[in-house]
Amino acid sequence: MATSDPLVLCLFDVDGTLTAPRQKITADMAEFLQKLRQKVKVGVVGGSDLEKIQEQLGDDVTEKFDYVFPENGLVAFKDGEFLSKQSIQGHLGEDILQDLINYCLSYIAKIKLPKKRGTFIEFRSGMLNISPIGRSCSQEERIEFYEYDKREHIREKFVADLQREFAGKGLTFSIGGQISFDVFPNSWDKRYCLGIVGNDGYKTIYFFGDKTMPGGNDYEIYTDSRTIGHTVTSPEDTRRICEELFFK
Repeated sequence: MATSDPLVLCLFDVDGTLTAPRQKITADMAEFLQKLRQKVKVGVVGGSDLEKIQEQLGDDVTEKFDYVFPENGLVAFKDGEFLSKQSIQGHLGEDILQDLINYCLSYIAKIKLPKKRGTFIEFRSGMLNISPIGRSCSQEERIEFYEYDKREHIREKFVADLQREFAGKGLTFSIGGQISFDVFPNSWDKRYCLGIVGNDGYKTIYFFGDKTMPGGNDYEIYTDSRTIGHTVTSPEDTRRICEELFFK
């Protein structure tokens, strides 16, 4: 593809795809994405809220990308303008929401980890983010938990327990990043953003993500028939694939 094609959209996950987990984007990667924007439309879709995406991609992220979809697209921006926002409490109702929060806090209280910190549940517009170690852990503690979790499957067991306890309640549990998992209504995964861009006439939508295995928070959008999915292992890998696709 030598020339620009406004009918092609590239959607990128953030953590592990455009940046190292919870780290800032490098200057080289940021510059490359602006070059890519001269060829195709570019959007980001992350599970995190807007504030965390801004920490990683810059305060002006909504101007630097054609689309920005925090919280899987449950909060949406296009061409720098706010589009829409969904509410998990409005959708689920307070009873189920409180049952879920109480159950998670009780479960976390019973597990023993190498470290525990604070902010075990983060309430977002369209989802709950549950972290057994707590989101206020340091970078070193985050990596320590991630390695421990790979051996002990803390998050996997927690999710399996919630799936049993809340079966039939219309909830999806999705593991992403290094220290947490998301809980949201069924179909409010990253595919949600495809419904938003669906009216904009794209011929081809590419998706790039690192958590594309079943249970990972990129799996649904990666396997969706509306996208051409690419699994990446790092920001460098993302760049390599994009260069092959759009700059050769």
